[in-house]
Amino acid sequence: MKRLLSLLVVLAPLAVPAQQDSGSYNRALAAFNAGDYNTAAPLFLDVSEGAGDAQTRGKAEYFLAQSFAKKGLPVAAFISYAAIVNAGPSHPSYLKAVEGLVDMQQQLDEQNLIPSILNQAYTDEVRDQWVTLPREVLARINYLVGTVSQRRMRFEEARSLLEAVPKDSRVYAKSRYLLGVVLADPRFPGRPGEGDALDKEALAAFDAALSATEPQVELKATQHLSLIALGRVHYRRGEYAEASAAYERVPRYTRYWDQALFENGFARFQNEDFGGALGSLQALHAPQFAGAFQPESWILKATVYYFSCLYDEVKTTLAAFDEIYGPMAKQLEPFTADDQDLVLAYNLVAAENRRLPRPVYLWLRNNERIREVTRVLERVDAEKRELTSGAWHGTALSRQTVASLEDVRTTLLQVGGTLAKSRLREAADNLRTFSDQAEIIRVQTALDEKDLFQAGVDQKALLTRQSLYRPKMPGAAWNYWKFQGEFWIDEIGYYQYTLKRGCPAKSPESQQP
Repeated sequence: MKRLLSLLVVLAPLAVPAQQDSGSYNRALAAFNAGDYNTAAPLFLDVSEGAGDAQTRGKAEYFLAQSFAKKGLPVAAFISYAAIVNAGPSHPSYLKAVEGLVDMQQQLDEQNLIPSILNQAYTDEVRDQWVTLPREVLARINYLVGTVSQRRMRFEEARSLLEAVPKDSRVYAKSRYLLGVVLADPRFPGRPGEGDALDKEALAAFDAALSATEPQVELKATQHLSLIALGRVHYRRGEYAEASAAYERVPRYTRYWDQALFENGFARFQNEDFGGALGSLQALHAPQFAGAFQPESWILKATVYYFSCLYDEVKTTLAAFDEIYGPMAKQLEPFTADDQDLVLAYNLVAAENRRLPRPVYLWLRNNERIREVTRVLERVDAEKRELTSGAWHGTALSRQTVASLEDVRTTLLQVGGTLAKSRLREAADNLRTFSDQAEIIRVQTALDEKDLFQAGVDQKALLTRQSLYRPKMPGAAWNYWKFQGEFWIDEIGYYQYTLKRGCPAKSPESQQP
């Protein structure tokens, strides 16, 4: 990020006679006030590069950024604001530039570069000045810098920043959610000794996000994430019924529903609701999720069958896992080398790439931070086109701004490549791990079948003697409908299995301690 900041510094000033400073600045300001940003911006650039008076030069730099923002060029504006913030609190427009930078972050929804710039600038030296910023601007700064602290595992710092976001802020819900994530992290200082207290605070933070009301930034998505996070804390604490209840509150067909289905399968399994676990997985394996990358879901399904001693079903499930995910591991091998170029790694997900398995491609593409990089890169390219073909075509303003945009583009490609490379390696590691687990289940199943055979247990007869019953209805408004191989959209998510049990009953003697 230091490289980015250095790239944002304005080029060396040109010599302009001091007596011209005021006249040029006044003409630029008059054009700006009249809404003629095409005229104002080049004049502000001239003054910012050549004015002898620091006050005039500083105001011109700020109004150049303002001109970009008014013109609908938020990336160019953020570059100019960042240059002022990088200059430090001695700059005459310093606090206004901080506010402008936060505004551009909101407009762009940029989560990588601007939060890092604010994090570097938010030092003890300027803290007393920043508290004078508008209340909402400071709240957003605390949230954005808190996200950086959380990623860098500075958990106590993140906690302090996120707790400082007031309830009337539009990022309150997002701050409460992230605060809960920070407090629930197993690496938070004080665990495990203070684990119970930290968990209660985390649960309270998630509940606060769920109780937040509009207007909020991305409220619904934040609340869905809070439900999943709530379920994870309960799951880790062994409170499986509470975990399942949280996962089931995630609305059907929303962005995070497939993740909630998957994790609910684990919660139900741990709660010994094997039929419920398979029901969650049945929904997850519906055609609507055919492109999902969920290798562990098949391992869970095989595990549920294994604990029910339904060995034929175990083998069928593992065969399906091998068929779906076996070829993917080989396909990923060329893309997981340590020396892979970052730009090439990002380009794998920048557009549909048929060299990658489609579920892996979609999994990469849907990563929140990679999506943000892609979106901002598209904005950068759009601004470059406008600068090279619009009213400023061929001007010094166009050339310098396009060069700065290209620097930002290069940095974003590096960020996106790092994220894509890490995600690709994670996908390959997951496939290897779950393939190993599948082999362990396969071997253990064969051993258990052998034990039953040697013990003279007729498992088929044991299963034949058992009956399957309808699952318990949740309420009077519910109807039972037997699944017959077709996935109806209004049924997905409501499946419940009933299982026979292929394990022979243990004799009283075998249960003695």
